[in-house]
Amino acid sequence: MPFAHVLAAGLLPAVLLAAQAASPAIPGTVVHHSPAASGIYIGSPSIAVLDPRTYVVSHDEFGPQSTEHRRAVSHVYRSSDRGSTWQRTATLDGAFWSTLFLHRGSLYLLGTDKHHGNAVIRRSTDGGHTWSSPDDPRAGLLRNDGQYHGAPVPVLEHAGRLWRAMERRDPPVAWGVNYRAAVLSAPVDANLLDAASWTVTNFLPSNTNWNQGDFGAWLEGNVVLAPDGGLVNLLRVHTRSPDEKAALVRVAPDGRTLDFDPASGFVPFPGGAKKFTVRFDPSSRQYWALASIVLDRHRASNPSGIRNALALTASPDLRQWTVRCLLLYHPDTRHHGFQYADWQFDGDDLIAVVRTAYDDDAGGAHNHHDANFLTFHRVANFRRLNTADSVAPWP
Repeated sequence: MPFAHVLAAGLLPAVLLAAQAASPAIPGTVVHHSPAASGIYIGSPSIAVLDPRTYVVSHDEFGPQSTEHRRAVSHVYRSSDRGSTWQRTATLDGAFWSTLFLHRGSLYLLGTDKHHGNAVIRRSTDGGHTWSSPDDPRAGLLRNDGQYHGAPVPVLEHAGRLWRAMERRDPPVAWGVNYRAAVLSAPVDANLLDAASWTVTNFLPSNTNWNQGDFGAWLEGNVVLAPDGGLVNLLRVHTRSPDEKAALVRVAPDGRTLDFDPASGFVPFPGGAKKFTVRFDPSSRQYWALASIVLDRHRASNPSGIRNALALTASPDLRQWTVRCLLLYHPDTRHHGFQYADWQFDGDDLIAVVRTAYDDDAGGAHNHHDANFLTFHRVANFRRLNTADSVAPWP
């Protein structure tokens, strides 16, 4: 039995890692499985809470046998028993890198239509079974000039508007280095399917000389309300050094401009070289994140390639981050990964979906990045956890 599962099982009274294990080997409840041999991998998990018992999750398909570069495919699943069992409710043509969110009784899915595609949004009024189609600018085609990039990052309601980060590749070559950070926003009472409802900031370029020259890209930003009352976009930073960082970009109150100071805008962030999701918790007055951290025993260059440890982290101010508990772990970094976690508060618990590369009966994952599972997890009493509750020995 894998090391990670033995430790997790022993900690179930403190950390309920899953509502129901799919098999003795796989941490969490399996929502979907796609064997590596299919050439279709699982990406972009997102989760929304409809009511105390009903959750909806989504993911897209990527890989050599997918249609991610032409017109991507995403799937939607629903659970009516707090995550114990899942049923697929929809398959969407032209949805990629998308965020699920609930607004005024309707579900929305905001992302792109393909890998580096147009920005699009869909709406469901029946809990995720049927969806609108973004055929034109009045029906959800928000930006049709292409080259948009993103991930399932938070949609924040603040000051009468909804806010969501996104990037655009300009010029349209290479990965990451040409990503320009931006934030989309719309009034809370607007028709969110109408492109005219949305404001987009300037597209802010980065510079490879930043962070003492250890900077390859910024991407997959989280719009959050900072302690001083201003909005910031907290972005993943691609570095070679194992000392991971995030970038704090200021968002103007009118939603039209972004500003970044490279001298003060980089903050130490465990797991900052991989996608993370950050939300503020009024109960604890803390910012919380799930991030794929690099443990000391796995430290190496290119920290974005180490995804075998998923941690719960917290900060009082967005600048000082502490690992509170290691939630998922496998000692192998080559074919195992817990990554791209999206999550929501659920009372005293935290619920999450994870892009998981793990062992299966078909030879396991292609590699740590090309996930073969979408898994659901529940972290009970997450505010009380500390490193002593971790699923692996903590240094």
